[in-house]
Amino acid sequence: MIWDTHAHLDDPAYTEDFEEVIAHMKSAGISRVTNVGCDLASSERSTQLAKDYDFIYAAIGIHPHSAEKVTDETWPKLLLMAKEPKVLAWGEIGLDYYHDFSPRPVQKEVFIQQINLANQVGLPIVIHNRDAHQDVLEIVKAYPPKYGGVFHCYSGSWEMAKILLNLGFYLSFAGPVTFKNARHTVEVAIKAPMDRILVETDSPYLTPEPRRGKRNEPTYVREIVQKLADIRNLPFKDVARQTMCNAETIFKLR
Repeated sequence: MIWDTHAHLDDPAYTEDFEEVIAHMKSAGISRVTNVGCDLASSERSTQLAKDYDFIYAAIGIHPHSAEKVTDETWPKLLLMAKEPKVLAWGEIGLDYYHDFSPRPVQKEVFIQQINLANQVGLPIVIHNRDAHQDVLEIVKAYPPKYGGVFHCYSGSWEMAKILLNLGFYLSFAGPVTFKNARHTVEVAIKAPMDRILVETDSPYLTPEPRRGKRNEPTYVREIVQKLADIRNLPFKDVARQTMCNAETIFKLR
C-alpha cells in the first residue's frame, strides 16, 4: 500500500499507453495517486481523472510557470473545482526562480492569492520551490496555510527543513533523493521525523535511479520508498505504511 502523492498522469507522455501505466502501478502495490494540476486545463484534467478512477485523487492550482496567465476567470473556476469531493489539495503553487517563466513579482502575488484561497476552502497546499528558498520561506511565514502543506520534491537544506517542520509542513521526496549527488536531500530524508515524510514521483519527470533519463511513472515510487528504507535502516513495509498514513493525515483521507 503506497501513495504516490504527486504525479502528472494527464501529461501527453502517457497518451499512448495510459492504461498500461495504470496496470503496472496497480500490480506494483501503488494503491493511490494524487494527480496535480499546474494550470486551469491540467487542474480540470486532474479533477476528471479523480472522477474516472477510484484510486486517483486531485490537486488543483496554478504553477508559478503559469502565474502570468491568470485571468479573471481563473479563480472562480478553481474555486468550483475545489468543491469536488476528491480534490484533496491546492497545488502545485509556489515560486520558480530557475526558469523564471513568469515575472517574480507576479509569481509571488499568485502564490499568496492561492494560499488565501486554499485557506478559504479548507485545503492544504502543495508547494513548488525551485531556487527560491528565502522568498518561499518568507511568504509561508507571513501567509501561513491554515490546513497545512507539503513541500513537494523537497530540495532545500536541513536548516530550512527544520524551520518548515516547526511550521507544520510535510516534506515530500521524489527521484532526486536517489541521485548520487543528492547529499543535502539525503541528509534531510534521514533526519526528518518519519511522521512528516511523503513519497512521490512527479511523473513523468524526475525518474529515480536506476531508470534516470527515462519517462517516470507511479510504479517507480517504490524506488523512493526503498531509498528511504535503506538510508534510515528500516523495513520497506514500514516506510510504505508510515508514508501512507502521513498522506492520509495531511490530505484528511481515511
